[in-house]
Amino acid sequence: MKRVLLFALAMMAISPAMMAKKDPPAPKTAAPAEEIHWITSVEELQVKMQQAPKKVLVDMYTNWCGWCKKMDADTYTNPALVKYVNNNYYALKLDAERRDTIHYQGRDFFFAPEYKTNGFALELMKDFLAKGGQMSYPQTVFMLENFQSPTPVPGYRTVAEMETFLTYFGDNMFRRKSWDEYSRTYISKWSKGQPAPTAPPAGH
Repeated sequence: MKRVLLFALAMMAISPAMMAKKDPPAPKTAAPAEEIHWITSVEELQVKMQQAPKKVLVDMYTNWCGWCKKMDADTYTNPALVKYVNNNYYALKLDAERRDTIHYQGRDFFFAPEYKTNGFALELMKDFLAKGGQMSYPQTVFMLENFQSPTPVPGYRTVAEMETFLTYFGDNMFRRKSWDEYSRTYISKWSKGQPAPTAPPAGH
């Protein structure tokens, strides 16, 4: 009888320890957040444009640009902004210092050592640079359908600032209102409390 009792007591002591060693249930993994559908190939962008013309957002960055990384983390993660970009734009992620050859609209663009910049990035910025603008990063370039009218927007931009630029071009408001009128009266829907842009896009 003693042996039976001792065995029962031993089992009672062991059972909690054995139960503690069991693997806990796997945590429920959250669904991945929606992200901007970035395109990294100019050639792929041109194919998509031929299939279905859309406006283009070019995020021009460099690997050493801290403000580019901050804009990726703070601005391009806003759910409403992500959804709007994916619905209304082709979004191109462009390393301005890439050294490979870019084929664009029948021309080849090479790395330009004197500018430390790929010729394609310079091509997008040529009108802006000709007017005395500077090559700085981050640099956002908006283009209309079929790559028309490249319009640079220099510098880091908050969600509210990008919202104003995105909707001005994406909703074709530039055809009906001046930039001054639109930006002065626009109220952010995506990020309350953030300031509107302090400067117009180049060319406006």
